[in-house]
Amino acid sequence: MVPGEITGIHYLAPETPISIPANFGMMKSTSNTPNLYFNRFLSNLPNFHFPPPGHEFTPQSSCLSNNSTSDEADEEHQLSIIDERKQRRMISNRESARRSRMRKQKHLDELWSQVLRLRTENHTLMDKLNRVTESHEQVLQENARLKEEAVDLRQMLTELQIGSPYTTALRDLE
Repeated sequence: MVPGEITGIHYLAPETPISIPANFGMMKSTSNTPNLYFNRFLSNLPNFHFPPPGHEFTPQSSCLSNNSTSDEADEEHQLSIIDERKQRRMISNRESARRSRMRKQKHLDELWSQVLRLRTENHTLMDKLNRVTESHEQVLQENARLKEEAVDLRQMLTELQIGSPYTTALRDLE
């Protein structure tokens, strides 16, 4: 709002001046809008007091304001816009950081659950490997025992064939 627009507002106000509390600019609003320090802004405006009711608004009356005062008001307005943007950006950055921390925590939780699952799977596989290894050792021992038994049986068979009457009859036939 430029100062010329503000000078025309007094025609909408009652004839008695409105008292504005000294701490008006410092009041906190309940919404999320930034504090714009209205009291300081309004006190820097030309024609802040309400003129008598006989004064007419003309475009020339708005141009009578001091240029340095309007520049200061524009600068105040721009600073308030910049402050508002900074505050919105700061809130946005905080929210983004909060979401990032939540994603990081979720990722860590998923990694820990994966670690626990893999540890459990590793223990299960180690137990299975130990059982298979024991079984393999038992099979090797039984295999060695059976080989010895086969050697013993061949030797017994050979001895039986030598002393048997059937083996001599078979030799004669040949």
